Formats: sequence, C-alpha cells, structure tokens
Amino acid sequence: MKRDRRLYDLVQIMCDGQLHTASELAEVLDVSERTIWRDMAVMAKSGIPIEGERGLGYILRSALVLPPTMLTAAELEATVSGLRRESLHGDEIRSRAARSMLEKLATLLPQAGIEAP
Repeated sequence: MKRDRRLYDLVQIMCDGQLHTASELAEVLDVSERTIWRDMAVMAKSGIPIEGERGLGYILRSALVLPPTMLTAAELEATVSGLRRESLHGDEIRSRAARSMLEKLATLLPQAGIEAP
C-alpha cells in the first residue's frame, strides 16, 4: 500500500475519536508498528491533530474531514484522458480550461506524473 493511501486510511480510522495503538493500526493496515510510528510523526508534523506516543496509543483530538480528492488510478487516468482530448479538440474556451485543469492536476498530484500541456 502506498504511503498516501495509508495516511488517508489512518485518518479515516482515527476519525472515531478513540485511542488506537500502533499494533492495532499496523494489523489493520498490514504494515509494521515502526511504519505506523513514522506515519504518525508525518501526520503530526503536517498539522493533523494527532496526539499520543509509542507504547500508549494515538488519538485524533479534533474532528477532521478530508475533502474527497482521493482519486483511484482509473479515475485519474479517465480524467486526464478526457482533459487531454478536450484540450486538443474542444472550442477555444473549453480547450483553454482543459489545459488549465491539467496544469492544476499536475501541480496538486506530482506523484501521478501528469505532464502539463
């Protein structure tokens, strides 16, 4: 499982407001406890209100709602394909909008390897 997806899944699990141990989370996500410790440190540094420490457990202290921007690989491929087609064959306004959207996706999702037109 890729780190981005695992971090997203961790936040979703922790939205229940309960204390979760690293071993419990590691089992659910099929990773090592050490990976969970690193992921928790990354999330805390990025501003997600995670509290806790090794040996005790972790809790999400305040409500957190992530925007639904997680795309599957197929969704991203379909989106990029449609935007590329529109950028080449759409009228001037739609073509410009499609190119702009491709640039935004390339910036927002650098790991996807989208080349801006």
